[in-house]
Amino acid sequence: MQVLIMASQLILGISILVILHEFGHYLAARAFGIKVEKFYLFFDAWDFKLFSFKRGDTEWGIGWLPLGGYVKIAGMIDESMDSEQMKQPAQPWEFRSKPAWQRLIVMVGGVVVNVITGIIIFAMLSYTYGEKYTKNDSVKNGIVPSELAKEYGFKTGDKLIKVNGENIVRFEEALKIEHILGNGVNYTVLRDGEEINVSIPSDFIKKFSSAKADFFSPRMHFFVNEITPGFPAEKAGLMVNDVITKVDTISVEYFDDFKTIVNNRKGLPTNFTLLRGGQELVLQIQIDENGLVGFKPDTKDFEYETVKFGFFESFPAGYKKAVETIQTQIMGWQKIFKGDIAVNKAVQGPIGIAKFYGGEWIWQKFWVLTALISLGLAFMNILPIPALDGGHVVFLLIEIILRRPLSEKFLERAQYVGMIILLTLMVLIFGNDLFGLFF
Repeated sequence: MQVLIMASQLILGISILVILHEFGHYLAARAFGIKVEKFYLFFDAWDFKLFSFKRGDTEWGIGWLPLGGYVKIAGMIDESMDSEQMKQPAQPWEFRSKPAWQRLIVMVGGVVVNVITGIIIFAMLSYTYGEKYTKNDSVKNGIVPSELAKEYGFKTGDKLIKVNGENIVRFEEALKIEHILGNGVNYTVLRDGEEINVSIPSDFIKKFSSAKADFFSPRMHFFVNEITPGFPAEKAGLMVNDVITKVDTISVEYFDDFKTIVNNRKGLPTNFTLLRGGQELVLQIQIDENGLVGFKPDTKDFEYETVKFGFFESFPAGYKKAVETIQTQIMGWQKIFKGDIAVNKAVQGPIGIAKFYGGEWIWQKFWVLTALISLGLAFMNILPIPALDGGHVVFLLIEIILRRPLSEKFLERAQYVGMIILLTLMVLIFGNDLFGLFF
């Protein structure tokens, strides 16, 4: 069931974004009187389609190959490679007959719509939910560093005070991706009453991209918030709101200590002392071979605040988030091109993206991820690769500078090269997805 929910969210999110992207091209083309012959969600490869109908000059439909979608614009060298049409004399309603500046607007139409979509989704999320954050001064027990964080000098119980000299008001600010992707970051922590600087070098991202845990998390007291069906906790009778105080004879106060103790008892029957409704009782739980008990913890340690936005205030907030997202993508790709991040660690295909959506349908999470993907599609599509919108934009800019069009033969060859590049990337991304799924 969880797999079905993940797949459904992925298909819905991608379908919305593909339709909007292609609609951006369609509207721009129609605005300049250019004929649009096809508008398809997914590809009708080898002319096989699931559904189609004709309205006006345009055939609307759904293809069988779920790798995006397309609009076929008359008189344009695109992925359809319709060379027969290009041999005919140019018609006034064709793409090739229009001025270069009009063709340029048609090509950036999809990217513009994806950016606007990301801004609007973020704005509506800000308006509906606001911005919830953890007050840093409420993280009174400090942090739990990962093994990687310990390598750089963090210790359990460190209290984060500053990052790059600025006071941390929201705990989430300490883990902003801009810090991770930047040219080094300096933390000021309070340890045993003394302020200490912990520096992270610029090459930190190489190790972080391979890490299997958060860099650090807030240390917390805990109680049972949710029981996972089928796991030892459910079988033994653990209940929501139970507070675990001992594992065998060892007292536990914080969740990180609990995890360490339990991990050392893999596959063993273990006595759990807990408080339930003010009474103490003992349950024997058979910890599974992976060191899992089977519950989700929660805490009452932290204080949260939510910044509310009015309808009109939400749009600047949405714009800010969209700009930050695009800047982060640029920084990430710079790290990839420099070799600081392995491509297989940074690029996710359909399976990886579906995992981010998760096996539970939470609308807030769905729209956040859809907004991020929309901005990601905009960024990827504007890359100067032939067969992508960015490749067409580059050729049109060259045409504007030279004041003459590039030859159709050159554009056809460039389109073939671009399609080979894209197919190669798709094979690598799908291969990376499958490798991650099974290994």
